[in-house]
Amino acid sequence: ADCFALSEAIDGAGRDAEIVFGVILGTGVGGGVVVGRRLLSGPNAIAGEWGHNGLPWPRDEERPGPECYCGLTGCIETFLSGPGLERDHASVVGAPLSGTEIVAAAEEGDAQADATLQRYEQRLARALAAVINVLDPHVIVLGGGLSQITRLYENVPTLWQPFVFSDRVDTRVVPPVHGDSGGVRGAAWLW
Repeated sequence: ADCFALSEAIDGAGRDAEIVFGVILGTGVGGGVVVGRRLLSGPNAIAGEWGHNGLPWPRDEERPGPECYCGLTGCIETFLSGPGLERDHASVVGAPLSGTEIVAAAEEGDAQADATLQRYEQRLARALAAVINVLDPHVIVLGGGLSQITRLYENVPTLWQPFVFSDRVDTRVVPPVHGDSGGVRGAAWLW
């Protein structure tokens, strides 16, 4: 995630931004922070790892949240990872579908699949709003398999406004320029 964020901040989707939050939405959920084209790292080497914080502003039906492999419940990762999306859909609909199948069904007009994606977008908006409140990034770049859900880029910014402690939100959420190559490219930038 750090390498992905660095790649996208240096010559990718966040290349003109001072503060970039790079997000991985895939099998897991991770993140990296780049400030002034430099990867942010602290004494614990976990800067940007937002996936194991609790889902912000949880609704009653989201409490206590799914169990996470880290030993806690309700982690962002349990809701926003690919397996989290699939589990949520199966728990409501009663039939398992892959993330790709959920997106395709929603695009074909399936109301249940669309409702699953609406829940996902709302949760992603709340989780990113918390990051905006703490970090105030200029750009959030989404990576990982779920970053290919194109409706996220239009819907999530309209949903995060009530949770961001500002009258307006100028942070942009964008797809990656370098796709799956971002991590390798970022590792090269580190070297």
